[in-house]
Amino acid sequence: MAGGKGTRLRPLTCGIPKPMVPIFNKPVMEYSIELLKKYGIDDIAVTMAYLPSVITDYFGEGEEWKVHLNYFIEDIPLGTGGSVKNAEEFLDDTFIVISGDALTDIDIKKAIAYHKNKKSKATLVLKKVSVPLEYGVVITDEMGKIIRFLEKPSWGEVFSDTVNTGIYILEPEVLDYYKKGDKFDFSKDLFPKLLKDQVPMYGYVMDDYWNDIGDLTSYMKTQFDILEGKVKFKLDCKEFEKEVWIDEGVTIGEDVKLSPPVFIGKNSKIHSNAAIQSFTIIGENCEIGKETTLKRSILWKNIKVGGNTHLSGATVCSNTQIKNGVNIYEHSAVGSGSVLSNGVIVKPNIKIWPDKKIEEDTIVHQNLVWGTKQTKTIFGYKDISGDINIDITPEFASRLGSSFASNLKSDATIVVSSDKSNACDIIKNSFISGILSTGAGVIHLKDASMPMNRFGVRHYDADGGIHIRLDSFQKDLAHIEFVDKNGANIDRNTERKIENLFNRDDFKRCNVENVKSVMHIDNFSSLYMQNGIKLMSDLSKIKRKNPKVIISSECKNVLNLAESFFESIGCQVQCEYGLHKYKNLNEYIDDLSLEIKKNKGSIGMILSSNGENIILIDEEGRIVDRERYTLLVTQILLKLGVGKEIIVPYTAPKVIDQMAKSFQAKIIRTKTAPSYRMKEMLNGDNSENMHLQYILNYDAVLAAGKIIDFLISKDCSLKDLVDELPNFHLIKKEIACDWQDKGRVIKEIIVNHRNQNMELFEGVKIHDDKGWALILPDSERAVFNVYTEGFSEEYAQELSTQFSQKVENILKNK
Repeated sequence: MAGGKGTRLRPLTCGIPKPMVPIFNKPVMEYSIELLKKYGIDDIAVTMAYLPSVITDYFGEGEEWKVHLNYFIEDIPLGTGGSVKNAEEFLDDTFIVISGDALTDIDIKKAIAYHKNKKSKATLVLKKVSVPLEYGVVITDEMGKIIRFLEKPSWGEVFSDTVNTGIYILEPEVLDYYKKGDKFDFSKDLFPKLLKDQVPMYGYVMDDYWNDIGDLTSYMKTQFDILEGKVKFKLDCKEFEKEVWIDEGVTIGEDVKLSPPVFIGKNSKIHSNAAIQSFTIIGENCEIGKETTLKRSILWKNIKVGGNTHLSGATVCSNTQIKNGVNIYEHSAVGSGSVLSNGVIVKPNIKIWPDKKIEEDTIVHQNLVWGTKQTKTIFGYKDISGDINIDITPEFASRLGSSFASNLKSDATIVVSSDKSNACDIIKNSFISGILSTGAGVIHLKDASMPMNRFGVRHYDADGGIHIRLDSFQKDLAHIEFVDKNGANIDRNTERKIENLFNRDDFKRCNVENVKSVMHIDNFSSLYMQNGIKLMSDLSKIKRKNPKVIISSECKNVLNLAESFFESIGCQVQCEYGLHKYKNLNEYIDDLSLEIKKNKGSIGMILSSNGENIILIDEEGRIVDRERYTLLVTQILLKLGVGKEIIVPYTAPKVIDQMAKSFQAKIIRTKTAPSYRMKEMLNGDNSENMHLQYILNYDAVLAAGKIIDFLISKDCSLKDLVDELPNFHLIKKEIACDWQDKGRVIKEIIVNHRNQNMELFEGVKIHDDKGWALILPDSERAVFNVYTEGFSEEYAQELSTQFSQKVENILKNK
């Protein structure tokens, strides 16, 4: 399989297909051909799409390697399965599919024997990896039979640490599901069909070396692994001394320091006093100047490096000139034919495209034309967060705005808003600049909250929205949320697309005449509050009762909005401004409870700084926290007769099902990330009932107003409503772990409980006669979340202790 463009490897792959990227002066695909030949496989088909002539010119018909190569070229991409089907005339017996752009020393003989022994129709070669997020996860039973697939999972969906390597042993008949010319993928299309039809399909877990050369980090790691002897390949040159390989024709000057392991290719020249430090690979016909230091760097061929220059963790492509006094830092890559003049500094993680000339003493701190940063997950559980002017800079915001707009249609309109802070204004303005540069339009809402942004997107029929706010307790920390055309948080697939565009600097850029002007909306809060007033069923009754509401929020913007809204519907409002004086929220809640009892408030509330979440306090000072609030909202919806389908997170207590059952309603559980729940409530042609669920769960100000309206209309108090809520016993515990252990822990939990009542909807949920336990890897932090609910408090605690210890024991036992 040699059709890869290697987009994430650019600029290394700007002029060559990914299988031709060199590993120790040989294309990575050459290692695969040599491996096949070693195990007696000499009749080989090569599927190609991108720059096929580069491959055919190098390999010809395979005579030099004593194999016969057959080439099959796709005019349009057909997917992994479609490209193999395109070579159907070649496939008349059991065949192996192997990647031309991954490096492995797999024992093919053992893998084929396993395939034959199992009488398998499709055998997938699997490998255990620490962090499986970028791979397809495969789950097998104790006999090795495949029982489940999951492509590029989130942490909540990681059910195993064995991943699909893209190496398959197949019988020709498995391709009969499709026609030649069809576009289909092995892992997404063919294998799930085979699984459904119960075609024998097995997973062979290899112990041999395998590394997918997907990005610059893995490209470098592969070669460092070869230097360390982790791969069963011998380098094609003499080992001058232990772990120092020097090929023919190499000249080394006086006082050159060689720190193993290093590799120096043919006819290269190292001048005096140079230091070639550990994990440096120098290609053919290179020249390294006096007093130059190379460390953990890879140089292709025909490269000239001047004197007093330092390369640390860099990759430099062929025919490049690096002059005197240059510094190139970690994870940077320089494209072929580039010239870096005297005194140039290349900052970490920078990509320089081929044939660029950089003038003297230039500091390169951004990619030079169409860069590819290392793959990095930018989005967290719900948003993007980071310190202002450190992680979240104006440059970062501008690029991110361009990435978001580039993922939408060309004439898209985006609603942009922020809180009242000057710091967020800077970031907001940079977002607006980035969006406008793509040709998209911007509607700017001044001094807004997150729910106002969502409402603005729907009200103006926009294509998406961005809101920026400062954190309540960490004043330097900014949060950035993105929403779709319905006002719901964007899903993980959209996040990935934006991350890819951002990492590649692959933005739309419009002509000058297509740059739009910004539509500035003043006093949008009035329109937002008018919309909220429409939710009230009996405004006159609220005004007659004139309930006393005591409110607090860390965000003054949200607090002012709430005060104006509650007064407009007829409440007497008392604002409390003391939250910022407390070290933590729990201390403040306790004091506010006493204040509500003392001042005889009808209802107390703390509104989150993003304007979405709410903590209620009844007139007796009892606190309605998050889980209890979910029950309260469900109760209101059921009593209003509008909750035939209630959307709750997967972690919601089981008693909620009993509540719904008594009203002949249905509970729908979604994954825990808010985007899943919002999508059910907001996307598509959902009813007003679903929209009310969204308001009650994600718009704190309007939710509080609707709850007050409900209490007044039913002539009851919050205390009465809280008294009716059923008891439940739910415990959440966090267990610290390394990121690399998450997949292993989940897999072992599944294996150890395979005979129990188990759900794999998100994380691993195990039911027994005491209740249930959910082991869920956190998507943002290096922790496991262990949720347990028991039929009694003792049972909940027992389950929490039991499963927490199981996770801890697996973590200890490596």
